[in-house]
Amino acid sequence: MSSLDTALFDDLARIAERDGIAKPVVGAVIADADGKVLLLHRPADDYLGGLWELPSGGVGPGESLIEALQREVAEETGLTVAAVGGYLGHFDYRSGSGRATRQFNFTVTVAGETVALTEHDAHLWADRAQQNMVSSAVQAVLDTWRNQAV
Repeated sequence: MSSLDTALFDDLARIAERDGIAKPVVGAVIADADGKVLLLHRPADDYLGGLWELPSGGVGPGESLIEALQREVAEETGLTVAAVGGYLGHFDYRSGSGRATRQFNFTVTVAGETVALTEHDAHLWADRAQQNMVSSAVQAVLDTWRNQAV
């Protein structure tokens, strides 16, 4: 499932806890063969409404980062994670409830092609120009992804 060392995931979770992170979140960079990245659009009435973002979501109690990544991708897109690739770094923010949150981002290969949304109101396979519609934190993740792909 993952080409990454499981010790990395343990280290990431431990460091986040040490840093006072109350809510770990995982994010997935899912790209097609043309280098377009799957972005999801938050509904206007949601926290950070109108934002384009990566498929992402919270890590549940007792759940590993990989398990959360598999579950969140399936829940938000209807796609199945076939493999988890490289770690693309993290960024911190405050959740809607004010909790210190850290989003860990990974490249993900998926099985299936049809996106089925459950929490978002739109999706887009974004080309390089459209990828600029995301937050600066996600832009930095996408820059890392592009640099790793070279």
